[in-house]
Amino acid sequence: MRVSDPDHQAVRPRRADARRNEQALLDAAATVFVTSGVEAPIRDIAAEAGVGTATIYRHFPTRADLIVAVYRHQVEILAAAGPELVTSADSPYAALRQWIDQFVGFVVTKQGLAAVLQSADPCYDPLHAYFLERLEPVWSGEIVAGQDPYELMRAVGSLCAGGGKPRYDARHLVGVLIAGLRRG
Repeated sequence: MRVSDPDHQAVRPRRADARRNEQALLDAAATVFVTSGVEAPIRDIAAEAGVGTATIYRHFPTRADLIVAVYRHQVEILAAAGPELVTSADSPYAALRQWIDQFVGFVVTKQGLAAVLQSADPCYDPLHAYFLERLEPVWSGEIVAGQDPYELMRAVGSLCAGGGKPRYDARHLVGVLIAGLRRG
């Protein structure tokens, strides 16, 4: 008997080259978005990734699909970095400091995405909740008792938003904030 319902067909694992291409596309798109904005030509992203534009459209049929995938991919990198740093750093505070530095890089590179992420397009609506769901638990229990990880991320985000002005060093200001979280 033949099953014609696609929901009942076995899902084939993706080829290794397809996974590599997708990874290269996500990294390339993130790089291009930082330098040229989310409206950068697809051919620029393809060139950065070393693939053809058809490959981009095969993985991400719309620009919105690509933007969402880049955002989620970078959130996952941050979520995975926390536990890795806790096991490899000299102390929980050192791990937090290193992770916050990565988080600052994430926030600074997302400044160009702010308008898109706050647009009326409903495909972006779940991203904020996804961000909080994946990143809030990373440092629960590793910061000063009573400090809410959400408040810490908001504080860092707010400090990063003031950048681009002469004599404004977001990384320095975030460092001052993080120094205040050192236990004992």
